[in-house]
Amino acid sequence: MPAFRHLALGDSYTIGEKVPSKNRWPNQLAKLLETESIQTEVTIVARTGWTVKELWEGIQTDPPEGTYDLVTLLIGVNDQYRGYPAAGYREDFRFMLGKAIEYADGNPDHVIVLSIPDWGFTPFAATRATAPITRQIDEFNAVNLEETKSKRAHYVDVTLISRMGMDDFELIAGDRLHPSGKMYTMWAEKTLPIVRDILTGSKKEKP
Repeated sequence: MPAFRHLALGDSYTIGEKVPSKNRWPNQLAKLLETESIQTEVTIVARTGWTVKELWEGIQTDPPEGTYDLVTLLIGVNDQYRGYPAAGYREDFRFMLGKAIEYADGNPDHVIVLSIPDWGFTPFAATRATAPITRQIDEFNAVNLEETKSKRAHYVDVTLISRMGMDDFELIAGDRLHPSGKMYTMWAEKTLPIVRDILTGSKKEKP
């Protein structure tokens, strides 16, 4: 049987800044699928610091080949960090989500959007005013959730998991900012049931 092809699009949270490659959440998801006798071929297009527009530029530089059984998209924290408006993020995210659906052979049921984690709940942000960070993250996530619903793709909220970081420092990588492999495990486990549905062809009501 050919491998289940997963295209993971994003930024530092997808490339797994400060963790070994095996601990990146897409690779951990592949490992979980392997325990269920499903071979997964993971292609990651992501880089630390990328905004939505920079993700698209990266894709154009090295385009993914063919179509994929699963496309995941997690992007936007750097748009928020740089102070870009949510309205501009909406336009860029809508375009990028459309591209993600194209890479899934036009099938939104094979696309999963992950919410933007809240870096306000990290030791890195401890000396900052974190309430505005959280408010902006919520605003950006309201945008990507609405756009995801409009396209009838899947949505996984990992923001709540990211807000556990200040209660369990093992969830944070050594740079005091990015998730650790332990947190990425939680993301992969939360995404797994939707991937199972995609594999079996079952349809669940979209969020």
